[in-house]
Amino acid sequence: MTKATRMTKQKRVILDVLKSTKSHPPADWIYMQARKELPNLSLGTVYRNLNILKDMGEILELNYGSTLSRYDGNPQEHYHFVCEKCGAVLDVDIPIQKELDMLAAQALETEIKHHRLEFYGTCRKCKAAGPQS
Repeated sequence: MTKATRMTKQKRVILDVLKSTKSHPPADWIYMQARKELPNLSLGTVYRNLNILKDMGEILELNYGSTLSRYDGNPQEHYHFVCEKCGAVLDVDIPIQKELDMLAAQALETEIKHHRLEFYGTCRKCKAAGPQS
């Protein structure tokens, strides 16, 4: 492994934090959680290590057109649902990724390496809370 891809203690703690939640947190939340184990950790170190972990294929960075990225500890291809009221990001487990890649490749007569698809609406919690004024 090169120095950039070596699994340092900081990377391991950040990865463990991400794998312990399904909430798709932003970097500042990851930073606060990781500091419980590494009190001297800086936010800049968290951002650098999130980028390295993303480049290593260990995590996913989710960016929905805002300046705030969220991170996913599950690097496998899967879809997400974004609540338009509270901003929650939830995994959507429907195993059709490879089929869609194949259909698009056939339609375009090309090779598809991967795709991204998000669903938007109101999550179960917000729907149960009813309309907000």
